[in-house]
Amino acid sequence: MTVTLPGPTLGVVGGGQLGRMLAEAAAPLGVEVIVLDPTPRCPASVVARDQIVGEFDDRDAIDELATVSDVLTYEIELADPDVLESVAAKHDIPVNPDPKTLRTIQDKLVQKEALADAGIPVPEFIGIGGEKDLKLVVEELDGVMLKAREGGYDGRGNTPVHEPSEAAAALDELGVDTMAESFVPFEREVSVIGVKGADGVATYPVTETIHADEILRASVSPARSDDAVLDRARDVATEVLDFLDGWGAYGIELFETKKGEILVNEIAPRPHNSGHWTIEGSRTSQFENHVRAVLGWPLGPTELREPTVSANILGDVDEPAEATLYNVDRVLDASNAHLHWYGKTQVRPLRKMGHVTVTDPAAGEGDAVDDALVERAESLRDELTFVDVTADQSRSASQQ
Repeated sequence: MTVTLPGPTLGVVGGGQLGRMLAEAAAPLGVEVIVLDPTPRCPASVVARDQIVGEFDDRDAIDELATVSDVLTYEIELADPDVLESVAAKHDIPVNPDPKTLRTIQDKLVQKEALADAGIPVPEFIGIGGEKDLKLVVEELDGVMLKAREGGYDGRGNTPVHEPSEAAAALDELGVDTMAESFVPFEREVSVIGVKGADGVATYPVTETIHADEILRASVSPARSDDAVLDRARDVATEVLDFLDGWGAYGIELFETKKGEILVNEIAPRPHNSGHWTIEGSRTSQFENHVRAVLGWPLGPTELREPTVSANILGDVDEPAEATLYNVDRVLDASNAHLHWYGKTQVRPLRKMGHVTVTDPAAGEGDAVDDALVERAESLRDELTFVDVTADQSRSASQQ
């Protein structure tokens, strides 16, 4: 296609931090973004041209979004693929990634079955029909990770089941629509951000993902693994991209087993938390490439600029509270450190509120990440807090 500026208007279903960073990436390209989100003044609203307030599956709201957009995309899997298909057809505008990919991804059991049928390596899995099924599977596989088939994220919707006696409680927690996966003896978890566009497929360097309590805490790029494993991870990610329909960025979460095998954990048909490092660490961020891809524009280069680590800022409060982040100057004073604030007005326990990225400009493009760079990113992140440090200092002073 011939690209001219000002560019088209991109309608995004979802206005959280991913929508915010999409809008930030779109602006220099001359692309205006309109987001749809149920939360008034959602995080993306201060960056996007406009916000339509509505639920992610609200047909009237999505129809309104389509009337003011040239292309539709989404940044959350709660979007309704049936509504997206019908509204896009009504207005004769493209929606990317393809809604049928979203339909496959939304149900974790359907996702795993489709990947397995395509010959893509995945952990052993089975759909659970009830407590009896789960008990048998737990005995057979010596414990499983039970997953809600729809709606889970950041560890929510997953629970380990080690003994048959735990089956009833696990199903009470997650509901009846579940699937079970065998525990994977992994060496590390890794991720590949892949992009499909009009001019082909591209992948970013393999990234090591560090989790605690099933929540992503830090992303390390390039991953600290050997070249053969990294090559295999890229190959599997490319197989996944070939299997999926529709242009855009995809987050492909993988396990590297202790034997050096690569298994697909889950796929996100959108920019992904494990790719936030690309803003500073890659030639083109995942957000810019998502915008380019869904519009049918040429993709930007995905090569690593320099070793990069990104660490998530999570809510460190015990109860929901108004969000005020303290010790920000510690990051601002640090060299080669970059702070990203998501604009959420309320902090909750372990809620993703932002991230810190550090780079190593002294290293070459092909250099591995030094462990000290990981420690530096995590240390800077850990200095940030939502606990009112000024109040604590005042109380301490008054007690002296």
